[in-house]
Amino acid sequence: MTTPWRASVLTIFPDLFPGPLGCSVLGRALEAGIWSLDAVDLRDFATDRHRSVDDTPFGGGAGMVMRPDVVAAAVAAVHGPGDARPLLYMSPRGAPFSQDEARRLAGGPGAVILSGRYEGVDERAIEACGFLEVSLGDFVMTGGEIAAMALLDATVRLLPGVVGSSASLEEESFSSGLLEYPHYTRPQSWEGRSVPPVLLSGHHAEIHAWRQAAALALTRRRRPDLLATAAGHPQPDQFAQPEPPR
Repeated sequence: MTTPWRASVLTIFPDLFPGPLGCSVLGRALEAGIWSLDAVDLRDFATDRHRSVDDTPFGGGAGMVMRPDVVAAAVAAVHGPGDARPLLYMSPRGAPFSQDEARRLAGGPGAVILSGRYEGVDERAIEACGFLEVSLGDFVMTGGEIAAMALLDATVRLLPGVVGSSASLEEESFSSGLLEYPHYTRPQSWEGRSVPPVLLSGHHAEIHAWRQAAALALTRRRRPDLLATAAGHPQPDQFAQPEPPR
């Protein structure tokens, strides 16, 4: 039997999972055993009767910081010797997540994801455990759970057998470094807007050329920063698991 792609999410809100990850194709893949999801309650690793996972920051300042001993204990419980899954911490100061990184993660054994809360996580836990910080963009959220779901959605859909047609994965945005070309369906004419005639021609070579040109034009207009990647410049593996500090 094939080993499923394994996801473990460390969170103080385990009831949020699987949430949307349990619906549609991802939910069916979860039921089929293509991947597994374990939501781990960080409060289970607290050491006081109040199940505290945070404390006030040294040096002062607003908010609370997640304790290193709690985080490290949770990591040790789910990420034992021989576990090759990368440890990811959802953080706005992290490396930007991308389609390439989703593809790399999908090609591995899974991921352990820390969903922070409050002002963040004690830096010592990040360093000692070897967490790789991952960002979805230049914005701040109340916690890492929704970000973790987005990362898992983008990754799990790339696993073999999750999406029905592999061709649909090959032509979507970012698969070739470009944004995806426009799509059209029935009715052929709608509110004075018509489908581009080439898409009705049945000439596959011309349709392919039109789609490539449309994707390039759309990318140049909306995301010119992607054109360097589309030109064939390789991107580094930002989430290669480092050796934990000694």
